[in-house]
Amino acid sequence: MADSQDSRVAVYLDFDNIVMSWYDRVHGRQAYSRDRQRIAEDPTEPEIAERLAKATVDVGAVIDYAASFGSLTLTRAYADWSSPVNAIYRSQLVARAVDLVQLFPAAAYAKNGADIRLAVDTVEDLYLMPDITHVVIVAGDSDYVPLAQRCRRLGRYVIAMGVAGSTAKSLAAACDEFESYENLPGVERPAAAAQKSRSRRGGGGNAQTSGGNDSTGEGGGQRTRSRRSADADAKARVAERAAEEAADAAEEVEDDEPGEDPREAATQLLQRALQLGDRGDSDWLHASAVKSHMRRMDASFSEKAIGFKSFNDFLKGNADIAELSESGHERLVRAKD
Repeated sequence: MADSQDSRVAVYLDFDNIVMSWYDRVHGRQAYSRDRQRIAEDPTEPEIAERLAKATVDVGAVIDYAASFGSLTLTRAYADWSSPVNAIYRSQLVARAVDLVQLFPAAAYAKNGADIRLAVDTVEDLYLMPDITHVVIVAGDSDYVPLAQRCRRLGRYVIAMGVAGSTAKSLAAACDEFESYENLPGVERPAAAAQKSRSRRGGGGNAQTSGGNDSTGEGGGQRTRSRRSADADAKARVAERAAEEAADAAEEVEDDEPGEDPREAATQLLQRALQLGDRGDSDWLHASAVKSHMRRMDASFSEKAIGFKSFNDFLKGNADIAELSESGHERLVRAKD
């Protein structure tokens, strides 16, 4: 958590980079390259839609992490927002006051031009807004090394965020601090065991096919048709789920969901603030700093609006996740083990 209340943070997201890198992290190395053509042709195809859903990026976790360093002065995300893969994120990005910078690729497989545009904008912003103290670069490409070095020479504290396994070591070394996306609070780590299980199932399928050759004649043909029918039914069910998810995404609005419990939302906000604040030598944090961080993550937060007379009472009401220490006028809090 930022020590100074005057810290001002600028965030720059190479959105295509983080989406593709996380897709590879979830589904295996070079998975996005293999699926690129199918994604471009029809992202609603049941199998592709399911793979994209499993590799969804938690935008809120990224922005909340950046807010832990200070007040967010500006946040920009660079991508081709007309692409269906990126378009599904537009509502939640706009809801977090992210400026969407439109990129127009010259060709379907053209090199991502976000790095040049992002670098030019960053340097320009630092000269136009000398009060910016922190720069957060959300990307893993080594092309951003010169940008990180220039920002540091201009006296800014530079933080890089990328996906483990897809971030250049040179970029991490060029920054003051690096954080892996999957280590952010609220981000679900890829299930390596599930990936291994899928590999085993793939091998097992070959064994079944080999064994099935022992059955010949009409009975074997009936079993084959039954399997094909079952596969068709399964694909239909996946397609229905994908259609429902797409409809839900289309109906998503910028406001909170009507059924959301305000107290539960505030508790989750506190939990994330405590996890993000626990980066120094001491795990005890000033209660006022934690509240300021929560307000940076969600400006609408108010303990009085959810029935607590003070922030101190709010912390006591969440004793299952927060441990409070009071000594005179000093109030410290830390995440409960």
